[in-house]
Amino acid sequence: MDAAALTAARSALAGRAPLVHCLTNTVVQTLTANALLAVGAAPAMVDEPAEAEGFAAVASAVLVNVGTVNRATAEAMRLAARSAAAAGTPWVLDPVAVGALPFRTELAAELLGSRPAVVRGNASEVLALAGAGSGGRGVDSTDKTDDALDAAVALAGRTGGVVAVSGEVDVVTDGTRTVRVGGGSVLLTRTTGAGCALGALVAAYLGAGADPLTGAVAAHAHVALAAEAAAAVAAGPGTFAPLWLDALDAVTDLSAARVDA
Repeated sequence: MDAAALTAARSALAGRAPLVHCLTNTVVQTLTANALLAVGAAPAMVDEPAEAEGFAAVASAVLVNVGTVNRATAEAMRLAARSAAAAGTPWVLDPVAVGALPFRTELAAELLGSRPAVVRGNASEVLALAGAGSGGRGVDSTDKTDDALDAAVALAGRTGGVVAVSGEVDVVTDGTRTVRVGGGSVLLTRTTGAGCALGALVAAYLGAGADPLTGAVAAHAHVALAAEAAAAVAAGPGTFAPLWLDALDAVTDLSAARVDA
């Protein structure tokens, strides 16, 4: 993965200010919106079924995150995913806690039919979505990223898109090529919504014109570099979160990211 291509994707994101339609969980909406604003994107939290279909068609990209899904938001997600697919709008599926709970597991499996450009989750979620595992402990993974590599490759083959597995070292694959992204900070795992915000940033990069593999890698690299900068001066998780938002804004060059293709 060419470092220049990643930095070009970052520049495009800052220059185009993509509108990201987020159907995401109620716990993380503020952090997700602020993370999108920090990188130069425009967030919109539209999860009313009567509005989601139309909005998905005009947004630059769509995020579907099933973290706190209910029947009404599930219907909005179905409508938005179908509308995005029909309009050619790239969309990202974040299968939070899939495998452990049947309602969201069935919903996420159904949403795969609308062919997300990127599926982004932890190793246990990706394994469960691919039918190769039973999920983790709530939102926490009980598997390592490399444990989910074969499942990620198979899932990418089914969707025709990219699968990103987040962990100590992130793994991103389009089914043929596999890229690893290192770095970051353990404080990301102690910040509610950091992973969900990452899914939104993947959508932002796609909405700015990046191809799914480049966009997913760039988003993971961006998050990791910002986390390292924030962790260097943070006193703990309470001070880390706002410093991370500042760092997301400050990162303009992704060439220092630990990317291994």
